[in-house]
Amino acid sequence: MTARHTVRHRVEFWIFRALSWTVAVLPERAALGLCSVLGWFVGVVLRVRRVDTDRHLEIAFPERDSAWRRRAARASYIHFAREAAMTIRVAQMQPEEIVRRTEIVGLEAFQDAAAAGKGAVMISGHLGNWEMAAASVAVRGVPMDVAAHLQKNPLFYRHMVERQDRLGLTVLVKNEAFRLVPQALAAGRIVALIADQNIRKRGVFVDFFGKAAATAKGPALFALRTGAPVFLGVAVRKQGYPSRYRVIIERVRVEEGARGADAIRDLTQRHVSILEARIREAPSQYFWQHRRWKTRPHPL
Repeated sequence: MTARHTVRHRVEFWIFRALSWTVAVLPERAALGLCSVLGWFVGVVLRVRRVDTDRHLEIAFPERDSAWRRRAARASYIHFAREAAMTIRVAQMQPEEIVRRTEIVGLEAFQDAAAAGKGAVMISGHLGNWEMAAASVAVRGVPMDVAAHLQKNPLFYRHMVERQDRLGLTVLVKNEAFRLVPQALAAGRIVALIADQNIRKRGVFVDFFGKAAATAKGPALFALRTGAPVFLGVAVRKQGYPSRYRVIIERVRVEEGARGADAIRDLTQRHVSILEARIREAPSQYFWQHRRWKTRPHPL
């Protein structure tokens, strides 16, 4: 059983490496064009999670007509295939090139908070290119850790850790977040957390596009327990080539002295609402394929 798993892991990884090599060596416009075609094929021909995507866009934008939602869905598939290519390519970039390709709004306040010694919680979501958001800050000298799940394929996990290390990011195993995140914050580091995925258990329900969504309460819990400031950061792709991004970092208000379940819910709602506002500005750059509203509140 183990041997078969090992062979499968190696085959999967080397297929990935071959595709990654192709994306890395092609000129940027060609690489992103190829991935755009693949994204279109997955969304329009194979229709992978297309029913979910269409339903999610209808939930989020009921006022829009079906033609607009179809265009947004198609653009979302293309966007994420293209950004997968950029995620591969950014790991090969020099820090100076990442700086040239990113404009950061709100960096000074973020750096000031980081320098205060309490660290900071930086929340992001599946909008734009979230790896570029973290990398753009790290290459500007802000110490940052990113929480990530262990991968089923250990070769993929090792590759991810090495890629993040090249970008100046330290990976924290998400399974051990309740131990590692407070330690990182106590050391004055920034901890980046993706917090817009459906949570099956032990989440908190907050409003997301007008519908209750089960959301991780970890970011709010860490901030309230440690006193670390909270920010939401996204990297939205600009039009044209070469690829450039507008990184927006916004402070999330934390009520001083707030504690308990209500405080966790309120803080979670605040950062989710900020993310929603950013998604509304660039809906085609959001990952609508994720089943964000899958878990439902228990009836009273």
